[in-house]
Amino acid sequence: MHLHRKFKFSSIDDLQTALDNMGIYLPLSDDTEVLKQPLQISSKRIPNRMVIHPMEGADGDEQGRPAELTRRRYTRFAEGGAGLIWFEATAVVEEGKANPRQLQLSKDTAKDFKALLQNTLSVAVKKYGSDRRPYTVLQLTHSGRYSKPSEKPQPIVAISNPHLEGKISAQKRIIADQELEALEDRFVEAALLASEIGFDAVDLKSCHRYLISELLSAYTRKGPYGGSFENRTRFLINIVEKIQSQPACEIDVAVRMNAYDSIPHPYGWGVNAQNCHQVELSEPIRLAKLLRDRGVNLINISAGNPYYNPHVGRPYDFGPYVPKENQLYSVERMLKIARDIQEVVPEVAIVATGFSWLREFGAACAAGGIREGWFQLAGFGRQSFAYPDFAKDIIDNGKLDRKKCCIACGKCTELMRLDGVTGCVVQDAGVYRPIYKKLREGKPSLVGKEVADHV
Repeated sequence: MHLHRKFKFSSIDDLQTALDNMGIYLPLSDDTEVLKQPLQISSKRIPNRMVIHPMEGADGDEQGRPAELTRRRYTRFAEGGAGLIWFEATAVVEEGKANPRQLQLSKDTAKDFKALLQNTLSVAVKKYGSDRRPYTVLQLTHSGRYSKPSEKPQPIVAISNPHLEGKISAQKRIIADQELEALEDRFVEAALLASEIGFDAVDLKSCHRYLISELLSAYTRKGPYGGSFENRTRFLINIVEKIQSQPACEIDVAVRMNAYDSIPHPYGWGVNAQNCHQVELSEPIRLAKLLRDRGVNLINISAGNPYYNPHVGRPYDFGPYVPKENQLYSVERMLKIARDIQEVVPEVAIVATGFSWLREFGAACAAGGIREGWFQLAGFGRQSFAYPDFAKDIIDNGKLDRKKCCIACGKCTELMRLDGVTGCVVQDAGVYRPIYKKLREGKPSLVGKEVADHV
């Protein structure tokens, strides 16, 4: 059995040998030219196939406005040359914030978001020209189970879940049907504001067991938002339809969707009913088709839960526990899920993830996947924290520089668990290492009760 181990590959041939020995197939291509190709989304153009995932910095002010480190991060992303910048999780209501410094879009903060977007686009266009203007998506969220708008967690859940009922959700409150119905309109209001500001699309965050993601697996919930597939998808589909029906709203709708939770049924989504470690995509595929039929043309695929089983969506070398599988199995699973969904909704641009752990070979895997039709866009998350100009280097040099790459150490996540602002402690050490050091001195462990219980 091939167990979890630290990244050790010195060449793409070395990586391929390991894949062959493990019986894994990843689409690898030394020719990364395909990553430079533009892609049409509705009436808009993405100038290349590389995506910066929504990476939350937890560095806004108490009103939810972007602050200094937020602006710095998006300036670095703009200078980095990616064709799509997926702006981070932004709460649509105060009680849905995951931390006191999470961004929140409202009438009071709209002008600050507009300034952030305009600066981001201005920097990109100044550096690369108007034909390289990035496509921009703003992720809208309600943090649900992981809501923490002030110093203490204030969980708002769709269902009770024995696998996630650790310390973080000890004081949970189950959201009422009437509240969900009203919350649909808060998402629509935020989408209208995002349209006025000038974002190309909004993302209805449906991943990582935040509220919409939890509703998708609300098999045990009674009433109009639980039980049947139609009820469990009602909240998300209603928001999509309401946004699309707004005559004044000229904005695309995207969804970042967990396609696999790896949480036992009936609490997990995209899992085999008898074995949660086996992927079952019938419902995620059904949802992807529903979204396509309602005009959603951009779906970003994710998996796992960063609070419960982080290795599923973020293969790492160092983390809160040692997983029972080699990271290459995790990468393969993520990419094959994207492939299987792309196959049934070819009209939708599927964004794949899972490239960061591969270091410099992530570029070859992204290029190979697009060439072989597994997905249309390649998203980089932790890599963008560590290496914000990864896209520029791929475009200019045809490859990534290992010295700049994310090393999958988990410190960016640890910063957030320690209630700090988030960035790369290794590659952006001048800013984030002092923050990390100070927080570590006060809080020696990042392992929360949920992760500890899972192990």
